[in-house]
Amino acid sequence: MMKRVLVGVGLAAALVASAPLSAQEIKLTFADQNSPTAWGPSHALAPWLKNVEAATKGRVKIEVYPSQTLIKGIDMWKGIRGGIADIGWCVHGYWPEQTPLSDVMSLPFLPIKSAEQASEAYWKLYEKYPSIQKEFGEIQPLVLHTSSSNLFLSPKKLMKNLDDFKGLKVRTLGGPPSEMAKALGAVPALIPMPDMYQALDKGVVDAGAVPWEAVHGFRLYEVAKNYTIAPFYSAYFSVCANRAKMDSLPKDVRDQIMSVGGLEGSKFWGKNFFDTAEAGVVEKAKAGNFEINRFSPAPDELARWTKVAGEPLWEEWVKKLEGKGHKEARDVLKSVLELLK
Repeated sequence: MMKRVLVGVGLAAALVASAPLSAQEIKLTFADQNSPTAWGPSHALAPWLKNVEAATKGRVKIEVYPSQTLIKGIDMWKGIRGGIADIGWCVHGYWPEQTPLSDVMSLPFLPIKSAEQASEAYWKLYEKYPSIQKEFGEIQPLVLHTSSSNLFLSPKKLMKNLDDFKGLKVRTLGGPPSEMAKALGAVPALIPMPDMYQALDKGVVDAGAVPWEAVHGFRLYEVAKNYTIAPFYSAYFSVCANRAKMDSLPKDVRDQIMSVGGLEGSKFWGKNFFDTAEAGVVEKAKAGNFEINRFSPAPDELARWTKVAGEPLWEEWVKKLEGKGHKEARDVLKSVLELLK
């Protein structure tokens, strides 16, 4: 009897060992710099992970390490490439020279209507240009998405025409966003987002360029009631995996993951991480009895802003990249403008 039991146990172990990987549970790690309770992780990351699990019929389980507990945000690209985590959420603005052609998505006054639309354009751009695919190297993008356009918020005034920007000290990102602020007549100030609340409250800056998601996350609606809504500029991001790790997975599993990644996943992340955040801000402001005044410039006025602080910077970007050997830069810009129509 004992001999038969041992033989049975051995046979079961052998069957498990010889079972195809696609039939076993696959565990992957995901590194994120954000708090799990923030708008983006709770509205985009968490439901997307459920989509992955459903698409793979429960075979893939992804464990999230939030709040920089596994990899710091600024080290995410290097950490994913090195295999510290299998997947990570990357803020490409941390590495301006890493994906130079992709930087087209952050140019000022592109005709971006929503993060969902811009994310769709970015993924299609990636699919079209091998040179953009090459930028990722050992990193495989599962999702490429953008923020919604940064709006200008201010405690004291709405910016309704070009004259309203003159002399204002405004918080922006460096590079083209700072050049955009100068072209509008404002004075750019490079202030980290966590310091924005106090900077607005104390009058260190007159205004700031931020997306709705940051207004919600940093409670900026408490210190700024005026919101000028225009496509000033966007940031872009990726959900990236270690390419060798992805290649090691069974093909059917890779295909299942990409069925909720790629184009549809990019649109999903753009919409749920950023586009839905405006409603969240309105809800929070209403609950706290905070005033919100929103203004969108008329098409002819927006065209003036674009002529002054958009198109010249587009041309500058093209010439800079062409000078560095990126011959496709102008074609990439034309493609983005066509995709965003």
